[in-house]
Amino acid sequence: MRETIDRFLSTTDWRDWTRRPLASDASARRYERLTSLDHSVILMIDPHPSTSLRQFISISAVLHTANLRSPWIFHSDLDLGLAIIEDLGPNHFAQWLTTYPTEEGLLYSAAGACLGRISAIAPPDDLTVLTPALGSDMVGLFGEWFAPTADIGAIQEAVATALAQLPRTRPTLSLRDFHAENLIWRPSEEGTDRVGLLDFQDAFVAHPIYDLVSLLRDARRDVARETFEMMTENLDMRAFATVSVQRNLRILGIFARLVRQQRKEKYASLIPRVVGHLRQDLEHPDLYDLANLVRPHLP
Repeated sequence: MRETIDRFLSTTDWRDWTRRPLASDASARRYERLTSLDHSVILMIDPHPSTSLRQFISISAVLHTANLRSPWIFHSDLDLGLAIIEDLGPNHFAQWLTTYPTEEGLLYSAAGACLGRISAIAPPDDLTVLTPALGSDMVGLFGEWFAPTADIGAIQEAVATALAQLPRTRPTLSLRDFHAENLIWRPSEEGTDRVGLLDFQDAFVAHPIYDLVSLLRDARRDVARETFEMMTENLDMRAFATVSVQRNLRILGIFARLVRQQRKEKYASLIPRVVGHLRQDLEHPDLYDLANLVRPHLP
């Protein structure tokens, strides 16, 4: 792959820039920061370019139409799965809040303003829609990798029922992984330009609360109670809890698979937080039946 990247860069203005790998995430994608003096760009390396890279480019353009700060795409080759994209800055929310923890409310309010704009975007017609049936299917990973003794069929049926019983709302564009390590804080900018948006190649159409759940039930960091209450004031907490349980059952399956199959041990340390989120949201009275099926399999 290195030779392929070298060839890709050789015909660009970035061919002689210094390359430094960036921390990887749960996906197979990789990133490098390319620097020259005080300038930088990001090299995106995608092993599944025909789907995710193409969608990343498409969704980035859609976000720009709503005046949101997704990266500009400077150069790409879909066949190779390589793209040079804008570097939106060095500090994601989690990094910034490690140094400035008292600014959590400020950052999360800015993220909430972005969600308001995203919800007003007309989703592209070719995006997958998170139906109750698909939501049910997605939690199959919980039984396959995390809780092999669970009655996963019954759990999936209960998840589908819970999703189907939510009050009808207009589904909206969901970036899907809208959490603190995918949001870049840009304090020198103003308004929603302060928030750089990343990792939206898996975007779909879902309940309008989905991305807020991603933000507040973050597997990678704890959100202060004050921030949570500020962001969920006047919210339908039945919908919040239902979407959160569906999402986090899947996440437990994904993390367990990453630990057992790919030996990515860092994800083992995140599992207790996800379990905690599940326990909290399963307390909602409308999820009583689902809670009885899931709780026996939570450590």
